[in-house]
Amino acid sequence: MDWWAYENESFSDGWQIICGVDEAGRGCLAGPVYAAAVILPPGVIISGLNDSKKLSAQRREALFDVITQTAVSCAVGTATAREIDDVNILNATFLAMNRAIEALDFTPEVALIDGNRATGVTAVCRCIVGGDGKSASIAAASILAKVSRDRFMRTLALEYPEYLFDVHKGYGTKAHYERLAAHGPSPVHRRSFLKKLFGGGADRRPLD
Repeated sequence: MDWWAYENESFSDGWQIICGVDEAGRGCLAGPVYAAAVILPPGVIISGLNDSKKLSAQRREALFDVITQTAVSCAVGTATAREIDDVNILNATFLAMNRAIEALDFTPEVALIDGNRATGVTAVCRCIVGGDGKSASIAAASILAKVSRDRFMRTLALEYPEYLFDVHKGYGTKAHYERLAAHGPSPVHRRSFLKKLFGGGADRRPLD
């Protein structure tokens, strides 16, 4: 498999500065959505690079350091649970992606983005379905986004130990739903994701 096929196509189109972009945590019940943008040196080979979902947590952590040390530039952007509730998860994901792209040391001429649409991304972009398993730049971004978010969720677990955020990272596991049933939503839960559980009581503002 050629991990640089999409990047090389973009180089052939005349673009010089290409970044990969991906998100993590879009389907979670709690915490921010994270996005990362990565500009890799053209043609660089990073051993073991792949879609973050196909890697162990230990492998992702190891690759995080390799990617950050290898990249020409990389950055992470987030959108909070409140922003997700205010503008919906899709628009909040684009918000996080824009923040990551804008935080790069160099303005990319084109962004390769995992998925089938990026209407809210302000950069020139090219969408690649399953891009985190096809493009080196997007795979690198998927790892940075996933590791950064997991680390943040572990810090939230210290503040809200009753929810076990360090275990499920905010995803809708059985243990997470049990904790929600026992304790109700915390200030870092996405109330718009919990309306079926808490109905009209899923408004965020009274608990903030």
